[in-house]
Amino acid sequence: MKLLRVGPAGAERPALLDVAGIPRDISALVADVDGALLADPAALDRIRRAAEEGTLPAVDAPGTRIGPPLARVGKIVCIGLNYYDHATEVGAAVPAEPIVFLKAADTVVGPEDPVLIPRGSVKTDWEAELAVVIGRTARYLETDEQALAAVAGYAVANDVSEREFQLERGGQWDKGKNCETFSPLGPWLVTADEVPDPQALTVRLWVNGRLRQDGSTADQIFPVAYVVRYVSQFMTLHPGDVISTGTPAGVAMGRPEPKPYLRPGDVVEVEIEGLGRQRQELKQA
Repeated sequence: MKLLRVGPAGAERPALLDVAGIPRDISALVADVDGALLADPAALDRIRRAAEEGTLPAVDAPGTRIGPPLARVGKIVCIGLNYYDHATEVGAAVPAEPIVFLKAADTVVGPEDPVLIPRGSVKTDWEAELAVVIGRTARYLETDEQALAAVAGYAVANDVSEREFQLERGGQWDKGKNCETFSPLGPWLVTADEVPDPQALTVRLWVNGRLRQDGSTADQIFPVAYVVRYVSQFMTLHPGDVISTGTPAGVAMGRPEPKPYLRPGDVVEVEIEGLGRQRQELKQA
């Protein structure tokens, strides 16, 4: 299934994208698309049956905003330098273990909401990423099979980053990762049964129509199953948590000078095979 949420920010309704690409209202069946839903197989089955029966009403407002596909995100766990080509382009050593950092849940915005360039920023950058959405409590997982069984689905993410704040202002990466609007997510949460191999997905990003990133999850240093299992050794993963699994080569930081960091008015588009496409216009905070 492709689950989404539509409506004004803070008042989104749960929906399902049918096979014809029409959003269908599922608010009569479930309260929202959140961790509680993803952890409830019976509720997910009700949605599947209704979709198969063709009884779901279409969302009645064409052009309605698409919000983040997941409400009440628990935590966002990010994996740094997880593609061989990205590590090479920024001059970093290939990590021996996954680099783990956190982003605040309140950085999440919808797939077409504006992204705000922080005040004083001169190095706001893009990062197209595969997001993994957790659907069951996971702690101390022992096998890749257990790890993938904990995955409810996948989504497109843009791990927007401010490189000066991240790397030149002291401390950890948090200052360059947690600015408002820095986690566009969606358009859909695609359930895991529709993604048989998360290591076979094309990841692309355009800036102002120019292709900047063109990679594949096959090139990840640490695959999805390994990452989920690894993270579960250090923190408990709960339904509604998100793991952002790293970005392929092509970020602004990896380009020759003058590096093409984002400016107000720029448009970023991110697409992952089978998971949809998002589009953000950059504005000044």
